[in-house]
Amino acid sequence: LGRIEKVVIFCVFCITTSGLELHFLNMMEVPCCKHILKLLENVVFFPIRYSLKIQPVEKMHLAVVACGERLEETMTMLKSAIIFSMKPLQFHIFAEDQLHQSFKDRLDSWSFLQTFNYTLYPITFPSENAAEWKKLFKPCASQRLFLPLILKEVDSLLYVDTDILFLRPVDDIWSLLKKFNSTQIAAMAPEHEEPRIGWYNRFARHPYYGKTGVNSGVMLMNMTRMRRKYFKNDMTTVRLQWGDILMPLLKKYKLNITWGDQDLLNIMFFHNPESLFVFPCHWNYRPDHCIYGSNCQEAEEEGIFILHGNRGVYHDDKQPAFRAVYEALRNCSFEDDNIRSLLKPLELELQKTVHTYYRYARSPKEK
Repeated sequence: LGRIEKVVIFCVFCITTSGLELHFLNMMEVPCCKHILKLLENVVFFPIRYSLKIQPVEKMHLAVVACGERLEETMTMLKSAIIFSMKPLQFHIFAEDQLHQSFKDRLDSWSFLQTFNYTLYPITFPSENAAEWKKLFKPCASQRLFLPLILKEVDSLLYVDTDILFLRPVDDIWSLLKKFNSTQIAAMAPEHEEPRIGWYNRFARHPYYGKTGVNSGVMLMNMTRMRRKYFKNDMTTVRLQWGDILMPLLKKYKLNITWGDQDLLNIMFFHNPESLFVFPCHWNYRPDHCIYGSNCQEAEEEGIFILHGNRGVYHDDKQPAFRAVYEALRNCSFEDDNIRSLLKPLELELQKTVHTYYRYARSPKEK
């Protein structure tokens, strides 16, 4: 089978195959499962929207920062990006030196796909403050703040955390760049939809964007504009460029921030709200969107486009639907054309999500 056929097969594996119906009735009562299944109902049709006869030349640039035990998570994220993408991808992978060979070996084994290229970079911070930046929030997390300064030849970039899974073509979120108005330089999703359970509006000791702040786990950037812009700030009457504002922000707020670089981005866009494009929550769907009931309306209507398994939910039993999707993608092989190798593990795992940490759904015996 060709790549397009494999993509179509992967998209339908949660719906039906070879006359085998999946019985997900009880799962539809669980918010996360319901929205994942809704997405898969819709995404089955996505290849129709693209021309399969013309090989696109524009590359989509995707960046990720991996430190510590994040190799497997990162590889699974990259795999999901490849599976669901139409245009070629350029990966920019920032990783600790000891991870470079493992990334190279794994990615080179996929070279037969001819749908992506990659570059590995060391973790680097400004030399005079490197130690302070590296320990901010989590090891290496603040590396993303310096991407516009390091990738000087890259015009636009999609940054994602390692715990991201694409359930929609990367092409779709990439197309949001064309929706930016003349003042917008970046796009993120709200941190919360429901203010009553919001973190920033209840606990933050610093300025933040909008009513509930924004989450930086998925961040789409026009980096040419970011490098050119002069930012308003509360430290001086002089507007500062990206490379000049980061350290003063950290010095002023380092005792008041909890989420590191994400907090600094919130402060920056609080003072420059006209520069941010806000995309809906189904582009950055996290456990918070279903842990206290469903509170992402777009996921209700259209399904989940990007799954963000923060809180370590891919590796524990608190969010079985998140873990099931992660493990299905992690275990699938580009060389394997057997759809059942994808279908059966996901089906079995989703069937276990009857009683969950975040919502109870009745089992068939209880109905």
